[in-house]
Amino acid sequence: MHTTVTFYKKLPLAGTNDHGFTTLFDASSELLGPGGSAASPMDIVLESLGACSMMDIISILKKMRKELVTLEAGLEARRAEEHPKVFTAIHIQYRLSSPDCNPVDLEKAVRLSMETYCSVAAMIRASGCVITWSTELVP
Repeated sequence: MHTTVTFYKKLPLAGTNDHGFTTLFDASSELLGPGGSAASPMDIVLESLGACSMMDIISILKKMRKELVTLEAGLEARRAEEHPKVFTAIHIQYRLSSPDCNPVDLEKAVRLSMETYCSVAAMIRASGCVITWSTELVP
């Protein structure tokens, strides 16, 4: 993997990966002056956790031959008070709409992702952060 992050005279930063995709990064105005045109790096880490686990969950449920309509992950995070202000706790609420998935299958898919497959979750847990989750089937 390779990525390049570039600053050109003002924020946001632009990160470009080896596939040619660009991600913009910004900071709050309290840190570096006027900003707010893109997510912060920590926002993107949190979003990456949700996206990584959801990709696993979608793959696992499809292997179970379940039909998925929507899947949403709402993530709430707490951070340390002192620098480097790492995440200390994250809770993820997964909401799935599916005509044929049951709560047991959804919980199994989430558990497999969070405990075995999600590399972002593994990296965040390695920093000492506690990750919890809950699941809900919605109409």
